Amino acid sequence: MQSLRRGIADRSPQWAKRAFGPVVDYIDMLLVDHGIFRVIYANKHRISDDAWRASQPTPYQIRAYARQGIRTILNLRGVRDCGSFRLEDVACDRYGIKLVNFPVKSRALPPREVLHQARALLDEIEYPMLMHCKSGADRVGLMSVLYVFLREREAMEKAVDQLHWRYGHFRQADTGVLDYFFETYMKSRNGRTDDTAEISAFFNWVDENYDPDDIKRAFKAQTWANTLVNTILRRE
Repeated sequence: MQSLRRGIADRSPQWAKRAFGPVVDYIDMLLVDHGIFRVIYANKHRISDDAWRASQPTPYQIRAYARQGIRTILNLRGVRDCGSFRLEDVACDRYGIKLVNFPVKSRALPPREVLHQARALLDEIEYPMLMHCKSGADRVGLMSVLYVFLREREAMEKAVDQLHWRYGHFRQADTGVLDYFFETYMKSRNGRTDDTAEISAFFNWVDENYDPDDIKRAFKAQTWANTLVNTILRRE
């Protein structure tokens, strides 16, 4: 489907792209990218006074976010050849919101460099901010845990509540490897929750003891949950 759309776009004259491009992008966003469901329910939740989480926003939702004072949108899907991204890019520019593209994975353990980049990014962006992935469940859950831990200075035991079924996250599916990542770190601390230098402790663990291969081998997803997440809900 994507290659077909790209082929049509490549063969279309410029006037046709200007006239019909936005219409095609809206159709692509609503039908191909399942945006019709996100129009009904945006899975938007407040994390703190300065941060929100949500699913992929539509242009009119971005306009509403701008009116609410959002200064930065963190796009965890990254730059993509699809209507959702093109419409988001145009809407952020139109309404004065900084769009930051920072792709992360929902079914893979975060690489060390991504964790360090996330820490720097959360320090650098302008707040208030909103972060999103496609459905607002898994990738945004990962980054919301890091936000609560790194910016709000909450204990990891509380931060991991951002990975929860109430946001549409299912720890029993392949996406549960994100839960298992944080749980492995917390087990390494032998139950200590009063470490005033926990952020340093976390990144020391990431740099010195974090073994993605071991964690991946130890984690086991359940078939029913993968059927729900991957086939029925069609998550990325």
